[in-house]
Amino acid sequence: MAGSGCAWGAEPPRFLEAFGRLWQVQSRLGSGSSASVYRVRCCGNPGSPPGALKQFLPPGTTGAAASAAEYGFRKERAALEQLQGHRNIVTLYGVFTIHFSPNVPSRCLLLELLDVSVSELLLYSSHQGCSMWMIQHCARDVLEALAFLHHEGYVHADLKPRNILWSAENECFKLIDFGLSFKEGNQANSSAIIDHIFASKAVVNAAIPAYHLRDLIKSMLHDDPSRRIPAEMALCSPFFSIPFAPHIEDLVMLPTPVLRLLNVLDDDYLENEEEYEDVVEDVKEECQKYGPVVSLLVPKENPGRGQVFVEYANAGDSKAAQKLLTGRMFDGKFVVATFYPLSAYRRGYLYQTLL
Repeated sequence: MAGSGCAWGAEPPRFLEAFGRLWQVQSRLGSGSSASVYRVRCCGNPGSPPGALKQFLPPGTTGAAASAAEYGFRKERAALEQLQGHRNIVTLYGVFTIHFSPNVPSRCLLLELLDVSVSELLLYSSHQGCSMWMIQHCARDVLEALAFLHHEGYVHADLKPRNILWSAENECFKLIDFGLSFKEGNQANSSAIIDHIFASKAVVNAAIPAYHLRDLIKSMLHDDPSRRIPAEMALCSPFFSIPFAPHIEDLVMLPTPVLRLLNVLDDDYLENEEEYEDVVEDVKEECQKYGPVVSLLVPKENPGRGQVFVEYANAGDSKAAQKLLTGRMFDGKFVVATFYPLSAYRRGYLYQTLL
């Protein structure tokens, strides 16, 4: 989907027009050697989710870097336009061009905005490694993405933790950054540009992604002696049939549309029907301050006894609620707010204990 050109000054503006709509540029998410990424939101439609604007060729880029930016844009656009529709591939909303001057076009991709990267998860879990639930989840999603790429004849060529991001809305990990991707047997003859800008990141054969995935799993295991399994085992079918439960750290780090509140209701409330209904209504009223509540569940029996599960219409609302409710006082107790897997919640699967 291509959009009309629009004018930008030397600095990113607060607003830009593309696809017949006005977009607000809210913040810079990151920068690389040939592109910058910004968080943007469509004005006039408060309910629409924010997006990620990937802008190639920032102002002042010249020479080989400019060539690399154009190369990366063409490769990523071509790949994403062909690979759309898979749940483990970042969604491309559209493509457009902006102009800093008549002779300096800047190519842009409008993408879905994702959440935390595996690189950040590794940093958070550096003291003990990631949970087996998270490793299983990540490995399955990346393998499904790679299988799809193989079916379509593509090699990602830049598989690494920072290019694997969590989608709160879809409750899965997705691959991003297809600027070095290529069709199997048809790698572009632009290695000089790639080598100049990206050094040794370019990959030349389809076997490398599996190797990188093995290294990724090793990093997530963090060489924990109590879980010393070969990383190759995490790429085998039996590993994916083991019913691992998430750690509480997982439910804090991986956003979903469902919020789980702890330390809110005690036995006195649960055993008195009138008090139970009153406190549930109070909790629902408080939670609705952050967005529409789709459903609210407070089990009176195990599993999940006394826990409050709140399903929001989208993950943006649940993230706002989690941030503001954590540490709040309720009936003299500090509230603990974590996320909860939407798929498990809708199946009625409530984890009793979190390792």
